[in-house]
Amino acid sequence: MQGVTFDTGALVAFERGDKRIRAVVKGARARSIEVVVPAVVLAEWWREGFGPRHEDLLRPLRVEPTTGRVAKLAGVALTRIRVSPVDAIVMASAAQRGDIVYTSNVPDLQALQAHFPGVRVLSATG
Repeated sequence: MQGVTFDTGALVAFERGDKRIRAVVKGARARSIEVVVPAVVLAEWWREGFGPRHEDLLRPLRVEPTTGRVAKLAGVALTRIRVSPVDAIVMASAAQRGDIVYTSNVPDLQALQAHFPGVRVLSATG
């Protein structure tokens, strides 16, 4: 199994108990593969009033800081493809490892595959 990166839609699906995304996390953990959540995704997902239950959801995931290198790669992609900066950072982050990205926004992330061809994009929900 390739590495796994979640965008905000995948994190929302995980929060809601979506069977497919829960199986992805379970399968990754069984193979000692980290599920990465770029910090910008955490910022987009986290809301006032979140508490221990949401902290528990993050426990099996690794929140990854956005490095200058990843930000620059995302910035270059944004000059060529009109998507959100969060989507570009998710793809740039995943490209560093050759991950599969799970998303609820398949079209935008697939558009970014032209810039990050080593990243597979799959739907977070079945």
